[in-house]
Amino acid sequence: MESQTDRFAIHAACREGKVNVVESLLNADRKLAYRKDDDGRLPIHWAASYNQLEIAQVLTQVKNFDPDAQDDSGWTPLMIAASVKDAEPLVDLLLSRGASVNEKNNNGQTALHFVASKGYLDLARKLLEGSPPASARVRDKRGQYAIHRAAAVGSVPMVKLLLKHRSPLNATDIAGQTALHHAVAEGHGDTAVALLQAGAETDKKDQDGHLALDLAPDKEVRKYIVQHAEAEGIELS
Repeated sequence: MESQTDRFAIHAACREGKVNVVESLLNADRKLAYRKDDDGRLPIHWAASYNQLEIAQVLTQVKNFDPDAQDDSGWTPLMIAASVKDAEPLVDLLLSRGASVNEKNNNGQTALHFVASKGYLDLARKLLEGSPPASARVRDKRGQYAIHRAAAVGSVPMVKLLLKHRSPLNATDIAGQTALHHAVAEGHGDTAVALLQAGAETDKKDQDGHLALDLAPDKEVRKYIVQHAEAEGIELS
């Protein structure tokens, strides 16, 4: 009887970057490329998680490779790769094999949500300007667009890029919060100012009745936003 270790040996080899082991296992049984582990993950998911480009190149050449295969949480290899630092070559590989940029996981998130969270500007540009392009207008199950995440991490360049690609500016999530609420709440005054310059509405209240400015974590952040808004001639509610 096959042990748990033997059963998922190819998954372990993918994590550990053992290209020769992966190739040997596949030569013995090509179906191992489609074996799911206890989390519903295929070997390609683990190769993506550990940014194992050479192994991913091997796996993507297996007959009937599915670039949009989802694990039990709905994550595709592209979503995983987009969340990993310095994995742009792996993202390129998956896109070249037909990975869908707008596929959603179980929480309704796309690769762009994760790229925005990480502040990976070059990768975001690649996805948004690809063919087909990623959409900046996908709302996840929390009601958030990628711009909510970009605002929360304080990435002004990401916010501007998303707006350039038709991201909603004043959309509210399930808590009634706009991107401006998130930027202010996390203390990112420069991002809040960039949103205000783009036309963010200042009179929207979240479900607790708070205006974005009410969520400033301290007086200095509030002061910074107010001063810059006044200098720009922006009226704050």
